[in-house]
Amino acid sequence: MNAVPAELLTENTRRDWLSPLELGVLAAIWGASFMFQRIAAPEFGAMPLAEIRLALGAVILLPFLFSQRALFPRSIWPKLAVIGVINSAVPFALFAWAAQRAPAGIGAICNSMAVLFTALFAVLMFGERIGWKRGLALFAGFVGVVVLASAKTAGASIGWAVAAGTGAAVLYGIGANLVRLYLVGMPPIAVAAVTLSFASLSLLPFAWYLWPTQSISVSAWGSAVALGVLCTGIAYALYYRLIARIGASRAVTVTYLVPLFAVAWAWLLLGEPLTVPMAIAATLILGSVAFSQRSKR
Repeated sequence: MNAVPAELLTENTRRDWLSPLELGVLAAIWGASFMFQRIAAPEFGAMPLAEIRLALGAVILLPFLFSQRALFPRSIWPKLAVIGVINSAVPFALFAWAAQRAPAGIGAICNSMAVLFTALFAVLMFGERIGWKRGLALFAGFVGVVVLASAKTAGASIGWAVAAGTGAAVLYGIGANLVRLYLVGMPPIAVAAVTLSFASLSLLPFAWYLWPTQSISVSAWGSAVALGVLCTGIAYALYYRLIARIGASRAVTVTYLVPLFAVAWAWLLLGEPLTVPMAIAATLILGSVAFSQRSKR
């Protein structure tokens, strides 16, 4: 029996504890993004906040693009621009808009639907067989959205916020399949830098026109900067690092943890409660996402 090299054993041991730790850190960061939007969106508005987030995230990731720019042929740039709008610009604006009207946990729960919509559009775009198990998972997820949309928080309806968050998840599903269709083999962090840059440019005129005229508080500015630097730029780099180490199917499990952290951050720091409809919807949606991933494997 051949002995396992000590270097390989050490590396495997490091991965055993490092990957779950990084998944937890990433989930905590992305969960905090909904809290930061909840703080900053009422003062900045949806478009300006999304623009700050995109621009700062792009700046963090641009060094990765610079080192790999030779891998991007001219013909791919228009596709990258379209994907940037679909996968970043509009979803970020929709989530910021939703954050003005609903608790942070609502957006995070809707965001988890992206996994289901990715599977649905894979059927439509690539002809993949969905199977009855994944079809049931999709149905359960949609029921969860209906439960969430029909709920009220502090006496106010949150239906439009749920619609915005779900619309963002739909666009994430389309964007993921467009990446699969056109960008397979491209360096993922560099692709993220390009798409965020194009998304930022596409929103810039709207953000400029809608820029708030009143003074912005320190807490709103701090939340906006954290949203762009930490929750977008650094988080994207961490996510793609995880994909490279443990694979996409394992890295996507972070989706299950993000709503939990989002609700926890909002409860601890903003005093937002977890309502019964939110708990039911989260159970249906996250359960359907987990079941869908299990059926896929």
